[in-house]
Amino acid sequence: MDMTLEVIPLPVSDIDRSKDFYVTKAGFRCDVDRELMPGSRIVQLTPPGSGCSIMLSAGVPMRTGTPAPGTYHGLQLVVSDIKAAHDELTDRGLDVSDPVSFGEEDGGTFMYFTDPDGNGWAIQEYRKRATVPLRDAL
Repeated sequence: MDMTLEVIPLPVSDIDRSKDFYVTKAGFRCDVDRELMPGSRIVQLTPPGSGCSIMLSAGVPMRTGTPAPGTYHGLQLVVSDIKAAHDELTDRGLDVSDPVSFGEEDGGTFMYFTDPDGNGWAIQEYRKRATVPLRDAL
C-alpha cells in the first residue's frame, strides 16, 4: 500500500496575510480557497513542482490539537539551483538568507526564511533534482 504525504496543516494567525505571502513572495500556487461551513475556511497552497501542499485553516477543529501560529520550524523545500532560487525569491520580495554551504557534497547548501507568523523554512540545494526528480529517485 502506498502512503503519500500530500498536505501539511500550517498554523497561522491571519489566513489572508499568509495566503498573500505564500503566493506573492514564495511563489506557491493556490489550489483551494473555500469556506467549508459558516465560520470555517481552508486555503491549500502548493510549492511549484511539489506533490505536497500546506493548508491554512480557520474554524476547522483538528482532532489532534491545534498548534500555535509560528511554532513550525524545519519545513524544507528542495531546489536544483539555489542561486537561481535565491534570485527569484528575492526578486519576489521574500526576505531569504544568503545560501550557506555546509559541504561540497550535493545537498549541503541551504538558505532560510520565515513566514509572517515566524514559521521557519529551509531551502536545500540538491543539484541531482535537475535530472532525477524525487519521484524517480526511489
